[in-house]
Amino acid sequence: MQEATPEAEVHPTTRGPEYHFFGYYDISPWDASGRYLLALEPPFMDHPPSGEEPVTIGVIDCEAGYAFHPLAETYAWNWQQGTRLQWLPPSYDNEIIYNARQDGRFVSVILNVQTGDARTLDYPIYTLAPDGTQAITLNFSRVHHHRPGYGYPGVTDESIYHPAPVADGIYRLDLRTGKCNLIISVAQMAALGPVASMEGSTHWFNHLLFNSASDRFIFLHRWKDEEAMFRAHRLYTANPDGTEICCLAGDELVSHFDWCGPDKVLAWASVEGRGNHFFLFTDRADEFEVIAEGVIDFDGHCSYSPDREWVLTDSYPDANRERTLIAYKVATGQHFDLGKFFSPAELEGEIRCDLHPRWKRDGSQICFDSVHAGKRQMYVAEFAAWQAGIQR
Repeated sequence: MQEATPEAEVHPTTRGPEYHFFGYYDISPWDASGRYLLALEPPFMDHPPSGEEPVTIGVIDCEAGYAFHPLAETYAWNWQQGTRLQWLPPSYDNEIIYNARQDGRFVSVILNVQTGDARTLDYPIYTLAPDGTQAITLNFSRVHHHRPGYGYPGVTDESIYHPAPVADGIYRLDLRTGKCNLIISVAQMAALGPVASMEGSTHWFNHLLFNSASDRFIFLHRWKDEEAMFRAHRLYTANPDGTEICCLAGDELVSHFDWCGPDKVLAWASVEGRGNHFFLFTDRADEFEVIAEGVIDFDGHCSYSPDREWVLTDSYPDANRERTLIAYKVATGQHFDLGKFFSPAELEGEIRCDLHPRWKRDGSQICFDSVHAGKRQMYVAEFAAWQAGIQR
């Protein structure tokens, strides 16, 4: 049952006249100290990026009036996931990494925010191993073509028109040497347990995420028919070299997810005989349990708090065009609304502004994007203070 409690205190960390956002929910924008917050400053908010409109990468000083300090520009970005901008593990302090476009290809750049020193890797990144040794990535041109809003425009790649290429798929990138190799091909997954809905379909990957131990990652295998009348999904895990592929959810409906430690995965999915719920799956085992049944019965951008005592998620717009920021207490099954934020109807499709809530590394605050004040900006909710208030 939803608890009737006060909403969390929320304040902006960015202000106009410029627009600001961060992107997806699977990356914390805070550095290890909690003082600096990564952000993106786009020149507009009302249309998809063309590939010729750069976004400014910057850092917000939370101890200096939330001052925004620009650091670089990139043409490799989208509204849903930004440019995969993040602090470089395992220290999460002086270096950041982000995707860029150089010489007609997508790359990634490691930038020292203190010295300005930068080095370029010949491939873009998607998810980084927490130990800082490697990244798992994919073809952002293919994603852009088949799921606009999650890839990047601006690079020509003929393989995107192939329904299931052998020489494209998921790649492992060594962050120390820059060496990159294909570990799982699109063709390989299209041939794994084929079903009727795959006939005549085009396949691609999205939403890669390392576990906390850096020894497994998760990914979505997606396919659609030529007219895009339907889109289907399966959820898999694998080792960083592409071996030991395990299907967690194979009933063609999977959406957002998060790891809970090294071997548990929370995901909004469909399981035959159980319907659509948040399920907690066990990696490499045919085990799962339903989470928040009758409490949160809708999809959202879910993530565990650093202490794994809470699940943070959000909702899509309700009848009043409001998106809700939600906290779910794992031990008690309680659901709390932390706040509601208006989203205008003209911002839909790939230019929509989901809340995409993200935890501070110590769990004390939540960062999210919103347009409820008229411009796309970043906000912080004071979670620790709210939690202390409900416990009094």
